[in-house]
Amino acid sequence: MTEIQQEICPITDDDLFIIFDRPNAKFEYPIHCHPEYEINLVMETSGTRVVGDSEMTFSGLDFVMLGPYLPHVWKSPGEKNHEITIQFSKDLLNYHIMGKRLFMPVKQLLMDSTQGLCFYGEEAERIKDEIVELTKLQGFQTATKFLNILNSLAHAPRRKIVSNSYESENIVHTSKSRRISRVCNYISENIAQKITLTDAAKLANMSDSAFSHFFKRQTSISFITYVNNVRVAKACDMLANTALSASEICYECGFNNKSNFIRLFTKRKNMTPIEYRNYIRQLLIKY
Repeated sequence: MTEIQQEICPITDDDLFIIFDRPNAKFEYPIHCHPEYEINLVMETSGTRVVGDSEMTFSGLDFVMLGPYLPHVWKSPGEKNHEITIQFSKDLLNYHIMGKRLFMPVKQLLMDSTQGLCFYGEEAERIKDEIVELTKLQGFQTATKFLNILNSLAHAPRRKIVSNSYESENIVHTSKSRRISRVCNYISENIAQKITLTDAAKLANMSDSAFSHFFKRQTSISFITYVNNVRVAKACDMLANTALSASEICYECGFNNKSNFIRLFTKRKNMTPIEYRNYIRQLLIKY
């Protein structure tokens, strides 16, 4: 199986961010990932974009934000591809300032980007112009402009998830409820074990019924749906990045039997686990 290359970005501990303006990008680099966040603008061309397990065509403006270690690549037959890339440290999420109320929308943006976000519409065009302006600035002005761009992206009304592997997990991780976060962490740490509503309710110091309603109100999905989606997301990762069999992955992800695993996985991904593994392999070979 072809491996995803890990790019070494030239950002240092002294950099808030780095930005590259490439008016004649060749898109010769294969599919890759890196620990940094990335905002990528591709303009004045058309082609194909792969992010995570998503393969999409684009034309004109393609405006995407990527979280750490999310595989990605752009390909275009054109020779004049204008690309502007901003990269910044994954540690930004843990900066003390991100705990302040004013920065909560930006913190949620960073967490949502772990599955990739695509921006479009009039607001995307306006933020694109801000990024183009950023390439022309120097000094402290670049810091304020960068933070303004993140804030604009955090409030952009038109955006969509690019790769859906970890969709529901992110919904819960960005919840403002500490009880939901505590339960979320418990599920992530014990995904291979049996996880019940009663266990979660005890962690939240609530009755089963009260917690069930609380979870649904906070996340818009049921507790059991969330657990199953996290298990499918974990299976996606293992199918793509390990040589374990589907049967082994089934139990590593906490499914009680293989038939249940295949049924839930197929419902979530519209393909069987083996078909998903083959699909990811073909993407890696192709790009």
